[in-house]
Amino acid sequence: MPSAVRALGPPLLMMLTLLGTASPAAAHPAGWSLAPAGGPRPSFYAEGAPGTALQDTVAVTNPARTPVTVRLRGTGLPVVLARATLTVPARTRAEVPFTVSVPSRSAPGDRSGAIEARDGRGRTASVPVRLRIAGPRLAALTVEHLAVHPDGITYQLVNRGTTVLVPTLAVRADGTFGRVLDRAPRPLPVRLAPGTRRTLSEPWHGRPFLDRVDVRLTVTADGAHATATTAATFVPWGTLGALAGVAATAAFLVRRRKRRSGESETPAREAELAGAVS
Repeated sequence: MPSAVRALGPPLLMMLTLLGTASPAAAHPAGWSLAPAGGPRPSFYAEGAPGTALQDTVAVTNPARTPVTVRLRGTGLPVVLARATLTVPARTRAEVPFTVSVPSRSAPGDRSGAIEARDGRGRTASVPVRLRIAGPRLAALTVEHLAVHPDGITYQLVNRGTTVLVPTLAVRADGTFGRVLDRAPRPLPVRLAPGTRRTLSEPWHGRPFLDRVDVRLTVTADGAHATATTAATFVPWGTLGALAGVAATAAFLVRRRKRRSGESETPAREAELAGAVS
């Protein structure tokens, strides 16, 4: 970390530095500005182990001829500012320290947030905060709750590791008479942070009309590998129901014709025997 970063504990630091008599419009044509203190830096960067607290300082520069009041806050990370409201006199820079706490149970990896400022007129400015949590990097994931539906396949991806994952998916399905679906590995448009779970779907157009299939999903990411399988039976119940209705109607007509002609559908003795069979 830069030399401006110190251990947690110093009291509120607010340094006011006159900027001289240079033209405010020429020096800062956009008005007040927000930036890291201690030299030109595009963002804040901190690195530490879980359970530590890191400190840096943000500066608000006001080149105008009148004071400006801004409200400060941190987003995306556990940031605590020395003060939330700051009034900066004309032609002055004010510096406010803040701390970034790394939760004791944080998984190693990179996190991001920002320090934001907003004045009374609604104008805002922000500076990114990059945090790297030290520790071993582990890529691990699982595929869960795989299911086949009439409109496709659904499943859940769970990041069990300590690093952000961009998974790649391959899908295969084998039916009674051979393979009915074979999709080569392709990247998914998702980024899985450590410990997160995402429910995803895979469309399946042209699925079998009548078949029993075994579906297999294979997911890889940064060396991690996971698979899940399930079975599904495709039955055209609507078509079968219609055929059953036609068959029932035909049987009824046959029985009716036999009754009219005086024929018996089944001999009485045969009916009795059939009824006795369990």
